[in-house]
Order: sequence, then C-alpha cells, then structure tokens
Amino acid sequence: MSDTSASPGRRPVVTPTRVVAALCLIAPFVGMLWVGSYGKVEPTFIGIPFFYWYQMLWVPISAALTSVAYVLVRREQRERKGGDSA
Repeated sequence: MSDTSASPGRRPVVTPTRVVAALCLIAPFVGMLWVGSYGKVEPTFIGIPFFYWYQMLWVPISAALTSVAYVLVRREQRERKGGDSA
C-alpha cells in the first residue's frame, strides 16, 4: 500500500479550512442533541418557553453556519484547482 501523505505535490485532505467547516456543520447537532441544556421553561421570550424559542433560534443559526461551511469548502476547492471559475 502506498502512503499518499508522503507523496510530493499532493495537499493534505484534512486542512484547517475543512476543520472549521466541519465544526460549523457539527455545532447545530451538538446544540440540539444536548437536551439537558435547554429542557426548561424559563426564561420565556414574549411568552414562549425557553425550550421552544431555543430550538427555533437554531434554524437561522444552522442556515448561517451551513452557508459559512459551503463558502469555505468551495473557496478551498477553487484554490486546489488553481482557477477562479465559478
């Protein structure tokens, strides 16, 4: 078997950009699966219990984090190809 990490001219697959993109994609899962952190009624926001508005707050946060991850990965792919084509 050949070791691809030692071959010259090849960039590593795991880069800091991809790590940041992965963290952006994992954050919503961690925030929503850790129910003990938001499984309560107080504080309420305009009469809505914390349990509900916390989950709804993650909808735009998740969209923003997914967009950031997409832009980061796409920019890195363009740099790997060496072109600025869309």
